[in-house]
Amino acid sequence: ISPKKHVPKVYVARVRGTVTEEDIDSFKKGVILDDGYRTLPAGLKIIEQGDISTVEVEIFEGKYHQVKRMFEAVGKKVVLLERISIGPLKLDTNLKAGEFRELTSHELELLQEDICLDIFSRISRN
Repeated sequence: ISPKKHVPKVYVARVRGTVTEEDIDSFKKGVILDDGYRTLPAGLKIIEQGDISTVEVEIFEGKYHQVKRMFEAVGKKVVLLERISIGPLKLDTNLKAGEFRELTSHELELLQEDICLDIFSRISRN
């Protein structure tokens, strides 16, 4: 899946520090990273608040260590990060780091539908 497509990537993160509504607003606007780059708007949902907060993050690009750098920009530190989906595909929790498997026919259909929707939305915008 090409990064140019801005396919949503969803992560669950454990973050040192209390994640706030202000952080959610910052992510919605796009966060300025340490190199001056402003990210595209991102989704941030608080699952559990505390000294270590659990959150769900949705980004639409994939800059180097982007989620970690976004939290650093708002004064927090990611202590655990797990990607749970890319576009319409939920990632297989049975796979270990570095492992892979072939996509099922259903997953291939989901990708084809997603690509068709992307093409249709581009045509209808023009």
